[in-house]
Amino acid sequence: MALVQTVRRRQLGAELRKLRTHAGLSVDEAGDQVEGWSGTKISRAENAKVAVKEKDVVALLKLYNADTTLAEALLDLVRNASKRGWWQSYTGSVNGETVDLAALESEASSFSTFEWAVIPGLFQTADYARSVIERLNTRPDANIQALVEIRMARQAVLSRQDPLKVWAVLHEAAICSNIGGPETMVAQLSRLIDRAKMPNINVQIMPTHAPAHPGMGGAFSILGFPQRQDLDLVLVDTALSSQWYEEPGEVELFQGKFRQITAEAMGVEDSLKFITAQRDRLTK
Repeated sequence: MALVQTVRRRQLGAELRKLRTHAGLSVDEAGDQVEGWSGTKISRAENAKVAVKEKDVVALLKLYNADTTLAEALLDLVRNASKRGWWQSYTGSVNGETVDLAALESEASSFSTFEWAVIPGLFQTADYARSVIERLNTRPDANIQALVEIRMARQAVLSRQDPLKVWAVLHEAAICSNIGGPETMVAQLSRLIDRAKMPNINVQIMPTHAPAHPGMGGAFSILGFPQRQDLDLVLVDTALSSQWYEEPGEVELFQGKFRQITAEAMGVEDSLKFITAQRDRLTK
């Protein structure tokens, strides 16, 4: 099962467990009151072991007396569980984690990220993306062209009707690197400057001389969803794997880290000046 479906099932299961507990029902008591269900099936649904149909979720939400806002958010999760989009055409051509990220970004309303060494994928030019992918890729059979294409296609969320709100903090090293050579970096920094001026995007630079901060532990991203804050997710991406964190306590930990990072970084205006100055130095 695709990671994005696993994530959605876990989100749904966790919320259903909370509602059942709040209603004061055991799994067996809940199973006895929903036609065709049992305590075992309730438990498996809450632990993301089985897919749950929309009509069954409606019955459970009614039993648990869920509020309207939460009920609609959870039903959206069910409806989107097998949602198909442009990213599906890349299934088999790129790794599942990349397809899952594109799918989740399409549903998210906000994206907060700290990057240590590279410009975030949502801001990359095709040449820069190719250089990064070619050098960091660890899979000998990887389809580099497909990976570049899907990274470019992901950027559509920045200019859709209800654009993704992005807050990115980049370490100075990502700005001052020479990935792809001077010409590629000039074009990349120009793209970053354009993105930083968009009303739905904030870009900050973490200077090399900054004091110790949580970003020193590595890059991470937080995806926020419009339904409810407790459905937010954290992605910690490494060269070998992608780790998702979805428990509210885990997400809150990373949200706290990100707030500290933004406090230690340069302000938005100073960051834009810094990026522009670095771009101009490369053009001389």
